[in-house]
Amino acid sequence: MISGLLLATERRAIIGLAGLYSSRMLGLFMVLPVLALSAESLQGATPMLVGLALGVYGLMQALLQIPFGLLSDRLGRKRVIAVGLILFLIGSIIAALADSIVGIIVGRSLQGSGAVAAAIMALLADQTREEVRTAAMAMIGLSIGVAFAVAMVTGPLLSAYFGLSGIFWLTAVLALLGLLVLWKVVPKAPKRVLHRDVGLDRQQLKSMLLRLDLLRLDISIFSLHLILMAIFVVIPFRLVEVGFESAYHGWVYLTVMGLAFIGMVPLVMLAEKKRQMKPVFILSVALLTLCLAAMGVSGVTSWWWLACLLLGFFIAFNLLEATLPSMISKMAPAGAKGTAMGVYSTSQFLGAFLGGLLGGVLDQYWGHDAVFYGAAVVGVVWLGSVMTMPAPRHLASEVVALDDETRGDALDTLMTRLAEVAGVEDVLVVPEERVAYLKVDRQQLDSEALARIAGTQRGQGRA
Repeated sequence: MISGLLLATERRAIIGLAGLYSSRMLGLFMVLPVLALSAESLQGATPMLVGLALGVYGLMQALLQIPFGLLSDRLGRKRVIAVGLILFLIGSIIAALADSIVGIIVGRSLQGSGAVAAAIMALLADQTREEVRTAAMAMIGLSIGVAFAVAMVTGPLLSAYFGLSGIFWLTAVLALLGLLVLWKVVPKAPKRVLHRDVGLDRQQLKSMLLRLDLLRLDISIFSLHLILMAIFVVIPFRLVEVGFESAYHGWVYLTVMGLAFIGMVPLVMLAEKKRQMKPVFILSVALLTLCLAAMGVSGVTSWWWLACLLLGFFIAFNLLEATLPSMISKMAPAGAKGTAMGVYSTSQFLGAFLGGLLGGVLDQYWGHDAVFYGAAVVGVVWLGSVMTMPAPRHLASEVVALDDETRGDALDTLMTRLAEVAGVEDVLVVPEERVAYLKVDRQQLDSEALARIAGTQRGQGRA
């Protein structure tokens, strides 16, 4: 068990930072299934402005997450995270007090401006050793997935009892609790170090933007979140049309999300264990697109048929949400995963913004059906862009810690020795970080040879 390998400070850091990350995502996503219906009581609300309110947080995240990450390198991780939580708190209060759609948009903008995801991940990297860092990052990823599912279920239930303002008051409380956790639970930040598998390296940015294999994945996450935001401008109305009162929407999402999680598990195993990543990926995009097109049919008045379509959509959505970061990790060059993930995250947030706006515009001028058909068109274009992609190689990341005395010719010798190990596909030695980043094929890797080399350094770890 990973918990048995963790130091006390690492355990505190993981628990605290996972709580911070997931609570922010919970606050951002709880309005997703309820805002469209609740906005009918807001002054000045139109479908286009509702879509903007849903997606505007994504614009702020896309614009500010990289600057916040760079600021955390200079000013300190915890200080920057605290500023982000305060912005999130202020935005939540403004939205809770708002009686107009403009007030909601302003509040959501401020919520999104607390773009501290990169700073949280960098602090987690600072707080954990190489050998447990991959598991620590995976725990953060799991907490995000759980937060999204919980938000989809609790949002409608809270809205039924406390209204839209109640959701925003809860997010304000979560922000306050986050500040308390940051202060009391997360250990004091150690000396800041650049971790290329976590943080952004500006020198690598251009090369990551020009790689076609990574660009396809950036397009994929952009399209996925564009579609998600667009259709939630109208899905609550579609549920009402087939007979589900808004107070019961949370139970619908609970059932659908639970079954979708069960349905995606064998597909994830097929993709990862059987190395069928590309076929599963293509199948998921096709399934998602077909479900969108079917949901656009005006004659769909059967609740069970709509529920089946939502189930198919969320099986595909959850599968893609889980496998796309894995594909980025496999395809990114050694020591460049952090920069690749930075571009990927920015693409995700831009997709969320444009999806909300596009969904609102289509709904306002052409009606609910047009939103689903428009999303399906995005799915078709997305499918076309990835059909010819090569199957991703199943490579994993490794980190070898360097001895403080390893310099000059010794570094060149070490790099050559690492590159010659069977199964090592790529090597990047970074003296200032005192680590070597590797990309390896675990099925071909000569672990004993790598361990012997690592043993002459400071030991072996995983990124």
